[in-house]
Amino acid sequence: MYADIKAIGERIERESEFLVTLVSEIDKVIVGQSYMVERLLIGLLADGHVLIEGVPGLAKTLAVRTLSRAIDTKFQRIQFTPDLLPADLIGTMVYTAKTGEFTTKKGPIFSNLILADEINRAPAKVQSALLEAMQERQVTIGSRTFPLDDPFLVLATQNPIEQEGTYPLPEAQVDRFMLKLRVGYPSRDEELEIMERMSKGKEPVASPVVSPETILKARDLVREIYVDDKIKQYILDIVFATRGPSEHGPDLGDLIAYGASPRASIYLIAAARAHAFLERRAYVTPEDIKAIAMDVLRHRVIITYEAEAEELTSEDIVQRILDNIEVP
Repeated sequence: MYADIKAIGERIERESEFLVTLVSEIDKVIVGQSYMVERLLIGLLADGHVLIEGVPGLAKTLAVRTLSRAIDTKFQRIQFTPDLLPADLIGTMVYTAKTGEFTTKKGPIFSNLILADEINRAPAKVQSALLEAMQERQVTIGSRTFPLDDPFLVLATQNPIEQEGTYPLPEAQVDRFMLKLRVGYPSRDEELEIMERMSKGKEPVASPVVSPETILKARDLVREIYVDDKIKQYILDIVFATRGPSEHGPDLGDLIAYGASPRASIYLIAAARAHAFLERRAYVTPEDIKAIAMDVLRHRVIITYEAEAEELTSEDIVQRILDNIEVP
């Protein structure tokens, strides 16, 4: 076993070099926001969709667009609006008068990296059009089903403070996002750097430095990272604590209405492996789980009215669970 871990570690050292180039290219455009950039890379390496929430002006869209430009692959930015239709997203059948036949016109979803900008501004029928693509990596138009190219990743943004003209995401769709990020303001020094960069007139643009093949190869290596049985049990302890909170502390029993689904366990182990890869490690530690658990669970724990009355959020409850569960 230890020989295998050592061999994987040596491969990670060799095959993770592209990350230095990729992050360096992103840093040419994005100042600070290291948390957001790291989590986008985790989503990319773990093959999981990412939902980014933050107030306007925090470079959410710019970060996704920059990552997409730094990877030499197909990219589509879709601006979600109240008048958007499912056909605008996935495509439709078009009648050709000359032949008397219907032909398929594919929509912008047929790309590798999708920026779903302000995803909560489109109605539920449009948001639901993403469900098949996000989970099964395929799209059905009429009677035909088309597989999506690999890699396929949805990186969505939403604004938490504007409620007018927005539609809450269905729970089924939110659960399909591996990570939900909460992006904050930059520091004073970072904002000074942003001012200086953006006041020079020409906005910096990233260049393609990584191929899709490199990403797919890295994903295969990420899946080989070793996870001990104790770590797997630790993941299950955390997830099951969201479903039976009264068993893990008297102060949790009345605070959770619905716990995390089995996707949480799947995504926790996948994201932890990707986090270990970023740290150039061939094995997962409890610190990897703790580092990524909040982003995997914050949108999967539905709180009760009692919790809202106590002004608690799902993040507060997830943190209590992490504090109460014994670390292996």
